[in-house]
Parts: sequence; C-alpha cells; structure tokens
Amino acid sequence: MKKTHNINIGNSIVPIEEDAYELLTVYMNEVKQHFARNADDFEIVKDIENRIAEMFAEMLAAQQKQVISIADVQAVIQQMGSVKDFENSEEAEGGYAASAEYDPVKKLYRDTDQAMIAGVCAGLAHYLDVNVKWIRVFAFLIIFLFGSGILAYIIFWIMVPKASTRFERMSMYGEEPTLRGIANSQHPLVKQSRGFIAEFFDVLANFMQGTGKVILKVIAVSIAIFGSMVILGLIVAIAALFGFWDASVFTYFPLNVINQEYIPAIFLAFFTVIGVPVLALILFAIRVAFNGRSVNKTLSFGLLIVWLAGVVFSFFYVAKISSEFKEHAEFTQVSEFKPYKIYTLEINRSRFFTKEDSLNYRIDPKDYKGRRILNDLDGPFDIPRNIKLKIERSDDGKVTLIQNYKSQGKTFETALKNAKNIQYNYLQQDSLLTFSPMLQLNPGLNWRAQEVELLLKVPVGTVLNIRREFEWYLAGYDYGRCNEDARGDQYNEWIMTTSGLECKNPPAASKHED
Repeated sequence: MKKTHNINIGNSIVPIEEDAYELLTVYMNEVKQHFARNADDFEIVKDIENRIAEMFAEMLAAQQKQVISIADVQAVIQQMGSVKDFENSEEAEGGYAASAEYDPVKKLYRDTDQAMIAGVCAGLAHYLDVNVKWIRVFAFLIIFLFGSGILAYIIFWIMVPKASTRFERMSMYGEEPTLRGIANSQHPLVKQSRGFIAEFFDVLANFMQGTGKVILKVIAVSIAIFGSMVILGLIVAIAALFGFWDASVFTYFPLNVINQEYIPAIFLAFFTVIGVPVLALILFAIRVAFNGRSVNKTLSFGLLIVWLAGVVFSFFYVAKISSEFKEHAEFTQVSEFKPYKIYTLEINRSRFFTKEDSLNYRIDPKDYKGRRILNDLDGPFDIPRNIKLKIERSDDGKVTLIQNYKSQGKTFETALKNAKNIQYNYLQQDSLLTFSPMLQLNPGLNWRAQEVELLLKVPVGTVLNIRREFEWYLAGYDYGRCNEDARGDQYNEWIMTTSGLECKNPPAASKHED
C-alpha cells in the first residue's frame, strides 16, 4: 500500500499518494521558477494552485475515490501544459502561440474592471461577444418596462459570480486555461469578492464618488425646491383658513370635528409638526447641493425644541378631541303614517337651510318659488351621510316610522344633547314618503358621529316603489339586483311578505335558474 500525504493546495486539503506528491512538487517548482520573472508571480502561482485544487476535487468526486494518484497528477499536467512545452514553443515562434487544438468556451462572469455599476453588462458583452455599449443601451431601455430592467440587473448581480481569479477571467474571455494561456493573458488580477452585500456598498461608494455626486446634487436641489413649495403651501393654507376664506369653512367635515376654541392652537401645532422637518430637510438639501457648511448647532437644537413642542401640543389636542367621543347616547321617536296599499319612497335632495343660512345666502322665498336648491351628494367635505333605512313587517297592521337618533360626546348628557340637535327631514304626501339623504347639524355644533337610523314598518301585502338611489341607504337588502332588467325605470317594486321584504319582480336570470 502506497504512503499518502495530506497537502494544502489552493486553500484545500487534498490527500495524495507519495509518488504523485513528488511529481506535483517538481511541477510546481518549475512553474514557480518560470514565472519568477513576472511582477505578479505570487498571484499567478496562487491562481495555478487554485485551479489544480479545483481539478483534483472534480477528479475525486467523478471517480468516487479518496486519494489523488500519480495518474491524476499526470492528467492535470497534460491538461495544464508543462513549462518545457511552451518554453520550446516560445523559442521556436518568438512568442507564446495558442494551442491549435483548443476550442474556446466562454463562461458567464461579471467583469468589474469595465463596470459602471457591478459589471453585469460587461460580463454579458464578453459572453455574447457584443460591444458592451449595446448591452447597456438595452438594459437602460428595459428599465422603463415597469422597472423589470432594475429587477433583472439585481438578479444577475446576485446570481452571476464575479471574475475573481485569473482562470475565471480567462474563461470569461474564452482563453485557454493552461500555462500557455496564463503567459498570453494580459488581464490583471482583480480583488477577491467579499460577498454581495459588501460588494454592493463598495460599488455604491465608488458610484457616489463619480456620477452619483451629480445625481445627488440634482436630487438635493429638487428636494429643496419641493420642500420650499410645501412650506409656502402650508403658510398659504393657514392664512386662507384664518383670513381669506369664509368662516363657514369650519362647518365642513372634517374641520367641524375640531372645537372652535382649539382651531388656532391645532393649526399652529400642525404647521410646526409638518413644517419644521421640511425646513430641516431643505437646509440639509441646500448643504448637499452647494457643499455648504453644516447647520448651526444652536439653530438645529432650537428647531428640535420647537418641533417637540408642536408634537406635544398635537397629542394634547388630539387627546382632548378624542375624549369628546367617549360616551354614546341615543333616543327614539315614533311617527305613524296614514295607511295605503302602495307607497312610493323618494329621495329629497333639497338642501336644509336654517334661518341663519337664509340670511347668509340671501335666499328670498319669492325668488325660489317653484324651485329647489339641491345637495351635492358627492362632495368630499360634506358631513358623513350616516342615514340608514330598514323596512320590516308590521305586526299590528299600522304603518309607522321609528327614528333612532344617535351621537357621541364627552359625557352622556353631552352626547344626548348632540343627538337631540340633529336635524333630519322626511315628509308624507298621501302615499308618497320623501326622505332626506343627509342629516344636518345645528349651527355651532361639532360633528360627533351623529347618525340616524330609520325603521319603516308596513303590513303584509303592502307594495313599495323604492327609488333606485335608496341603494345607498337600505340596509340588509340586495337592492341593486331587484328588477335589474328595467334599466330605464327609476324605481324598483318590492312587496312585504310574512318572511320580510321581497322583490316583486325578480331578475329574469333568477326565474329560469336550473
């Protein structure tokens, strides 16, 4: 049995027979002696050792054995080439000639020597044998396809290894991975990769030193301009609220949630909380854009104190307003209607006006005789509708409307007072029942989640022609599907049965279901 040694080659421990070890030692001494005249001889020999270690590992795995034999070393020397072979070739031809039998096979690596970012485009250009500028143009164009270009670049960056060793760079260019190829290779050694994250920050740092500086300055100027516009917008908005706009602006939602006496302090706190960070961002952007000095520490500390004060006041007033929703109260009012076999339910979009509104808007009944002033039901600053209508069977044969008024407040008494101050209109004209789609609050009353729930009770057999707009207010019914074939009709026909309200003319699809 032959004696074996465990040797360290290419940072790998390889078991090798003694005679194979002696042959390998002679070969490596010849390699070291030949390349000793090169300035980077240490790196060259190290790359050769790494390549031999890779070949040994492949042989052990392929042949499923534990020890490198002398035949394996001879195979490696034959594949790598001996020093004497290409020295004789150099003397005969006046230089290192490429092997005639070698068929160049390229491998995909990232070329960081020609990289603008991480060498992905340069590596693809070598692999595809295309000028790198066309690869970069293509990569730039697909960036605009929903950002797919950026994602693809990042995936290539992570998945494609960097050409770190001399043999990897030779494979990237399709050069012969032998001693002859090393002698012919003009590509310098690159630094060993330290992993994606470390490399990312290296690339980012290099990018920021060059093109990134220009881009950063442009971004900084843009931030400064945008921030200045935000500050100006805040000033104009507050000035408008307190000076230019009509005082009735505070009756609109959500401004009507705020107590009148809190408004100045809340808006000042809001301006501080938003404005101070924006101002600090503007100052920082100006410093980056124009290489200015850092902001004075006293000014920075002062802005911080002002901002913290704004935050404290904001939380204070938010807590005070939130306490106004602590308690819940409601009361019920019952009205009896004259009975009919058929009722029509209508939405009345006429606006509710108080006496103060009539004076403010100069509404003269003579001028509006026969006319209606309509609500805009889609206004973004209207009070939430909070109107719900349910229709149920009446057990006593009477037609009644139960109105449930709800609200919240700091105390139960306040919540009940808020509920009592809800103004809601409905009207019976023979068999026509007209309901308002919105509730109204008395002047000076803040919004405290006021709500009106209506329960209409009708006897069995009563027919209800309900306007389609009631779809927003009817609770618990698939209202939109009733008589959906009658597209031109503004009303859907329902009937009260012993099991509840049902569509009198259901859709055709429902009638012919299998």
